[in-house]
Amino acid sequence: QVQLVESGGGLVEPGGSLTLSCVASGFTFRWFGMNWYRRVPGKERVSVAAFTQDGRIWYADSVKGRFTISRDNAKNTVTLQMDSLKPEDTAMYYCNAMSVNQEVIYWGQGTQVTVSS
Repeated sequence: QVQLVESGGGLVEPGGSLTLSCVASGFTFRWFGMNWYRRVPGKERVSVAAFTQDGRIWYADSVKGRFTISRDNAKNTVTLQMDSLKPEDTAMYYCNAMSVNQEVIYWGQGTQVTVSS
């Protein structure tokens, strides 16, 4: 059974930091690109960071320089370190696994991040 389990969300003040983690099981983790998406109510889910199976990393412009994605293939884990958080980073954050041909896609259940004073 495939599972992506996110953790680490919560309430943080502007300028603060959070670390999101996603633990995967049920598939061959190292064969998949791992991604973080976020969604604000009423808007589409958008990609914020990606770490491909061959080591390439991508960030959305809105988070570049503030967020860092990493993965540990030995632990089947992908992490999103979020620093200098802004109120506009408030969203539900989702972990995503995608095969190279994008035909197999798995989603986690999401973890809420709220940035507010």
